[in-house]
Amino acid sequence: MKNSKFVFDKLSKIFEQGLVTSKDLGSEILSILRSKRDEIVFRMKLTSKEEFEVLSKRVDNLEKKISLLQKTSKKKIKQARKS
Repeated sequence: MKNSKFVFDKLSKIFEQGLVTSKDLGSEILSILRSKRDEIVFRMKLTSKEEFEVLSKRVDNLEKKISLLQKTSKKKIKQARKS
């Protein structure tokens, strides 16, 4: 009940401020949900935000390297000549 009241309070503030366009409304809802997500993660004491960002960058770099290796390995494969 407390969480739903929080969301409804935020939405009512948005309407009071006159943010009626769908783009503004969507971005505001996403920011509210992100803040709640961050709050939940902080309570669970999983990782800090900085540590998470570093790890996600490392994973992105590894995924790029893997995709490059897969592309280059496909190019190097040649069929043997028949004699």
